[in-house]
Amino acid sequence: MSDLIALVLDSREQAQEARLEFMKMQQEHLVELEDCVVAYKDDTGEVKLDQTINLTATGAASGGFWGLFLGFLLAIPFGGPLLPIITAVFGAGFGALSGSLSDYGIDDDMMKELSADIDQSKAALLVLIRKATTDKVLDHLRQFRGKVLKTSLSHELDTKLQEVLAQAKAVSS
Repeated sequence: MSDLIALVLDSREQAQEARLEFMKMQQEHLVELEDCVVAYKDDTGEVKLDQTINLTATGAASGGFWGLFLGFLLAIPFGGPLLPIITAVFGAGFGALSGSLSDYGIDDDMMKELSADIDQSKAALLVLIRKATTDKVLDHLRQFRGKVLKTSLSHELDTKLQEVLAQAKAVSS
């Protein structure tokens, strides 16, 4: 079962740095991420989600490839050099549509709801973790100031995470 961690950090840049740190930890096999999103408010106060995976673009690329492939296969018996191009365009369109309608990882509505109350200058980092080496992950997070918005961690781990973020706040103040 995956664990959700939502942190409020001092700025969008700091949230992106923390996300980069999670990506580095994943490369070092200290953590296994399912999703990692930076949520912030734009100039109008609307919550924006900066996701690591763009499902619309991924769907369009995949649909375009399969449409082109199918077009080449059908062009042989039915003729017509335009058929692969037409099927690629339709495949990309349907792939983009299916990608935009699908949701992976953390629910977008929940992320927007959690981030609705953060200040304009701050940002939230929402991370869905499958597995983690807890003590090493906490060591990597010591450099970031912030507070815990919400977690699905055990009470003990939640308290440790809050202490780590509070220590970082005290050191940098």
